[in-house]
Amino acid sequence: MTQFQFRNRVNAFFKSVREDIAAVQRNDPAATSKLTVLVNYSGLHAIWMHRVANRLWRTGWGQFPARVLSQIARALTGVEIHPGATIGRRFVIDHGMGVVIGETAIVGDDVMMYHGVTLGGISTKRVKRHPTIGDRVMIGAGAKLLGPIEIGSDSKVGANAVVTKSAPAGAILVGIPARNRAESASDETASAESALTETEPADSATAGATGTADSTSA
Repeated sequence: MTQFQFRNRVNAFFKSVREDIAAVQRNDPAATSKLTVLVNYSGLHAIWMHRVANRLWRTGWGQFPARVLSQIARALTGVEIHPGATIGRRFVIDHGMGVVIGETAIVGDDVMMYHGVTLGGISTKRVKRHPTIGDRVMIGAGAKLLGPIEIGSDSKVGANAVVTKSAPAGAILVGIPARNRAESASDETASAESALTETEPADSATAGATGTADSTSA
């Protein structure tokens, strides 16, 4: 590695750290200062340790130390992220305790995740078996997302929801099993509009009959 390449990597590292701290401050009103975030936010510490473990994992020869590092991170932070998982930029884990992210999980940019969340697998085969999360997704406390499903960008997953099916962008997933409330709301609106359209001819006919009766009376 040349000195120029080394300098670029160092700059990229510190840029990433600044982005992460800013993301926490943007999403958590309790994050009153950069120092508070740097020292006290275990979710952020887990993400930083994962980035090191992931780099080791991708070398091939470093998979064993990567697993060791991920277990150290789990012991220190309460967050277990498999070193093979792909994590995007500005990922925020609030509170952190009890979060589990599996090996083939993919998490997009600007994702907000609360404590107790599981991105888990439902297969014992060495295939893509964990969820793919789009950008700007919010996942509430205790939510379980299972299997190789895809959650579209800008979606929200409610606390304690159990999600086993893919969802489009902008979904609002709640319940056990989770249902898309945004889709349900659209269906209800469409039904209401359809009902209104169907009643308009009847209303016109009634108005016409009333007008004829008035003319006869006159």
